[in-house]
Amino acid sequence: MLFKDLSLTLKRGEVKAVVGASGSGKSTLFELVLGNLKPLDGTLTASRASEVFQDPYTSFHPFYSIINQIKDVASLDGLERYLDEMKLEYSLLLKRPHELSGGQLQRCSIVRALLMKPELLLLDEPTSALDNVIQLDVMKLLIKHLDKTAMLLITHELDLARWCADEIIEIGV
Repeated sequence: MLFKDLSLTLKRGEVKAVVGASGSGKSTLFELVLGNLKPLDGTLTASRASEVFQDPYTSFHPFYSIINQIKDVASLDGLERYLDEMKLEYSLLLKRPHELSGGQLQRCSIVRALLMKPELLLLDEPTSALDNVIQLDVMKLLIKHLDKTAMLLITHELDLARWCADEIIEIGV
């Protein structure tokens, strides 16, 4: 059993980080919170959530433009501002996922997640596809939006967790 007697509560403005090595159960926790997996025992209640996965290529359909995939799940209200903050051109949204770099696609994934106006933003290694300078900019941007959401960050980078999280949950150690 990966988790026993785990209790986790997040409120708007909070960042909690789940840190552990590969295979420790971080992504399983993520899937439980999303409702993609069911707990063997107990209850799980999650607010309106959006997610940013580690691999952006698996979170977009390969044959549809990015903008159509964003429109499918979110209002475009605030799109220009998020694109500007993420240093993305609108023209990139007219392309299909394989036409973008991993970093560009990951930033599109973050834009999509923010446009969904979640109460809970689930971040599974959200900056692993980005170079170090962009990583810092993206994390600062995400933290800037804490007035609207809570964040659960899953990472193996303890330094990142220490930098941004109100609480760190270490698993599998």
